[in-house]
Amino acid sequence: MKFGHGIAARIALAALTVAAIGVAVVAVGVLRVGAESFAALMVAAGDTVEDANAMFDASVSVVFGIALAIAAVVAVAMAAVFARMIARPIQRVARGAEQVAAGDLTVRVPDGGPHEVQSLATAFNTMADRLEEQEMLRREFVVNASHELRTPLTNLQGYLEALRDGVLPPDPAIFDSLREEVDRLGRLAASLDILAGAEGERPQPTAVDVGAIVRAAAELAAPTLARRSIGLRVDAAGGLVVQARQDELAQVMANLLQNAARYTPAGGMVRVEASSAPDGVLVRVANTGSPIPPDDLPRVWERFYRVEKSRARDLGGAGIGLAIVRRLVEDAGGRVGAASDEAMTTFWFRLPTSH
Repeated sequence: MKFGHGIAARIALAALTVAAIGVAVVAVGVLRVGAESFAALMVAAGDTVEDANAMFDASVSVVFGIALAIAAVVAVAMAAVFARMIARPIQRVARGAEQVAAGDLTVRVPDGGPHEVQSLATAFNTMADRLEEQEMLRREFVVNASHELRTPLTNLQGYLEALRDGVLPPDPAIFDSLREEVDRLGRLAASLDILAGAEGERPQPTAVDVGAIVRAAAELAAPTLARRSIGLRVDAAGGLVVQARQDELAQVMANLLQNAARYTPAGGMVRVEASSAPDGVLVRVANTGSPIPPDDLPRVWERFYRVEKSRARDLGGAGIGLAIVRRLVEDAGGRVGAASDEAMTTFWFRLPTSH
């Protein structure tokens, strides 16, 4: 073990200091006070002071010196052992932290040693787990964002090259298509701003009638559903007032209805309900169709997460609609949830009632 400025050296030095102080106290008591008491007793018995001191030095002082030497060796050994026991797990955590800082998020450290050091190792491993999970999410986010950006950019590039080469005529229909792709990029950028927490100039929450918002959103979605022969049933009571941003609540409903329309087969059914609940207002958007696997259900609110990657991309959408729903609902003090079985898939959110 290297004795320097490390924690092991400091622990050993502290232990040796305490031992030295204890030995000094004992030495004063034995070699001085004890010697004086011994000499007084021997003089009372008829011996001289010189003989008493010589006898004390020949017996007690020698034995005490040998005991002191043994105690010093034992103290050094025990200090080194205990210092190593404490320092080793801390050094492992320190080396693990260096590896994490260097980019290795797979490193974990054993949780040995005293209770406090075990807690430190457990906290480190938990941190490493979270960092590794966030890195995986970041990589997945970059891949999916790249895909979502590449599609409209590729379309724009194709249109522009065709216009430049004279393959397509510069008529209004072409420019409408170009505008649609630009709008798609704009919507994606706005959605990413919401997910990133960009506040911008957001209005203050006001009293909003949830039932009115739900009915208006259903009316807007009705033509799209009708074109695909999808039935729509709306049951939204009046007087369901919450404190929220009206435009954001309308976006929440639009995203949920778009998601339902995207995954409901032709001839299916979408049901929208808004009702009073014990702790607020509950809104449910349910649709028929293929159920979501139980393992995927908790992750549907994650940005860019897709239950069926290729099929979801074919159906369109950026894969962040539900993530935006969760963000906006939680900003309003509410929470979201989902359930799915063979009959229906339901997405719901709950907002606290306005007082």
